[in-house]
Amino acid sequence: MEYTFRYTRNADGWYSGQCEQVPEAISQAPTLHELQENIADAISLVFQARREQVLRNFNGSKSTRRKLHLA
Repeated sequence: MEYTFRYTRNADGWYSGQCEQVPEAISQAPTLHELQENIADAISLVFQARREQVLRNFNGSKSTRRKLHLA
């Protein structure tokens, strides 16, 4: 899956960015390459946290899982 992030270069020369599809994924770095890596890590961390939240929500209850494919 592809994600888009917006970024800006701050007055101190660092880059700050945020993922459009996952707004919680925000980071900064001294280079654009490092920012891209940091945003990718942030996206993974957000998804991990969301998954853990869902597991907590269904903890102890009988539930069923199904795959969902988006076109």
